[in-house]
Amino acid sequence: MADVLLTHSYHLYYDRKQTRKMQPYLPLGTLYAAALLRSAGISVAVFDTMLNNPEQGFQAALEQHRPRVVVLYEDNFNFLSKMCLTRMREVAYHILDISQKAGATVLVNGSDASDHVMDYLRKGFRCVLLGEAEWTLLEVTRHLLQGDEQKLAQVAGLAYLQEDTQELVHTAPRPLTRDLDLLPFPARDLINADDYRAAWKTAHGYFSMNIVSSRGCPFRCNWCAKPIFGDSFAVRSARSVAEEMRRLKYDLGAEHLWFADDIFGLHANWVREFAEEVERVDAAVPFKIQSRVDLMTANNVRALRRAGCAEVWMGAESGSQKILDAMEKGTRVEQIAKARENLRSQGIRACYFLQFGYPGETWEDIQKTVQLVRDTRPDDIGVSVSYPLPGTKFFDRVQAQLGEKTNWSDSEDLAMMFQGAYTDEFYHALHDALHAQVDLSNSLTAREDTKQPCPKSDELWEQVVRLEKTCRNARPTVLPGFVGEQLVQLRAILGVTSGDD
Repeated sequence: MADVLLTHSYHLYYDRKQTRKMQPYLPLGTLYAAALLRSAGISVAVFDTMLNNPEQGFQAALEQHRPRVVVLYEDNFNFLSKMCLTRMREVAYHILDISQKAGATVLVNGSDASDHVMDYLRKGFRCVLLGEAEWTLLEVTRHLLQGDEQKLAQVAGLAYLQEDTQELVHTAPRPLTRDLDLLPFPARDLINADDYRAAWKTAHGYFSMNIVSSRGCPFRCNWCAKPIFGDSFAVRSARSVAEEMRRLKYDLGAEHLWFADDIFGLHANWVREFAEEVERVDAAVPFKIQSRVDLMTANNVRALRRAGCAEVWMGAESGSQKILDAMEKGTRVEQIAKARENLRSQGIRACYFLQFGYPGETWEDIQKTVQLVRDTRPDDIGVSVSYPLPGTKFFDRVQAQLGEKTNWSDSEDLAMMFQGAYTDEFYHALHDALHAQVDLSNSLTAREDTKQPCPKSDELWEQVVRLEKTCRNARPTVLPGFVGEQLVQLRAILGVTSGDD
């Protein structure tokens, strides 16, 4: 029995790409919420949909715990949750349906619900917990368990429908948590970590767990959605993070860690203190982070190496300065190469996130990105296409061209939601060719020539070149500032010279 049953909607086996990778991580966001409720004396249970069947499994959990309140609390530290995949939405609505049939009040928090409040409320969720919501959830749960629903209007950070009029109510915004050390460590004991250990050991030979040191990102790349933490940034104390690492290492047997922060190591002094604390409590295990190229300074990288950092994923995005500026990325192409050099010098793997299809991107810009990969030889890459998410400046700019499909079904989708310079087939071919390029580079030593013949890679690049000519869109999306350049590109595609106007 439990008064509150928490769950989330991401199921690994509904995502083909992530199933192949087999790198499941515990739902930290859900477990943070559970930990706070439990610390306040509320009886809680968690049904983890990551590896368990979200239909039959959740039904069994309902029958076992018979909760009064069900909370669909997404793991907001999982980038897949931020992508608002349609398969996750389907699972969320299914969980709502069977929870209501069991007589439970159902609450929801997550990126998709925050972006589509009315859709979720009309489906039947009692409340949408907006943004960062642990403290909101605690207040709402107390009122519901005490039978004081009329007090919901006093809870900040909430959206719900007035029961008599069905009018939408938005309560006052809730300030973000600044002192993250006030939150208890995630309640990892409420789910079966052994299932994760078995999956990792079988697929990779070691057990990796996740952790977060901060929330939010202060940078304003115009395609990046931030429905939970906005443009704010808050960081835990280095001592707290090191202590949690120590527990994961010695109590749960973690052999590797993934820091799920949006941006790790924003402040150099914190990184240095973090390395010192990790050494002090003997918490070092190999870990990977996500950060920016301009933060990978020589001093920061040395401190990261001391703490155990083995891999850094950076938002390189493009080898074209024009595209980086259009994205309002705030970085320079030359910083990508410098970051790669600094990481290589300390034996840390350097990995790039690359994004294609941003409005205004030409074949020349794409070639610059390809050349960047060939010249700097990253250890791994993640390739995607520009994906407009609600709440971003980028979404507002292309919204008029969005079709019926506005979300990917899973992380392998890669469909262009707006009229890009090329059709989907071209970007899929580019994705495959770039991955083959990186695989080729990694199979060679630093002294070997990456231009030596490789039939598989050469064939893939030949396909890209062929599709570049046949997959062009005659009317790609035009953004302010790119009108002139895209007119030149369109003329070239159509074979029109300036004298033909």
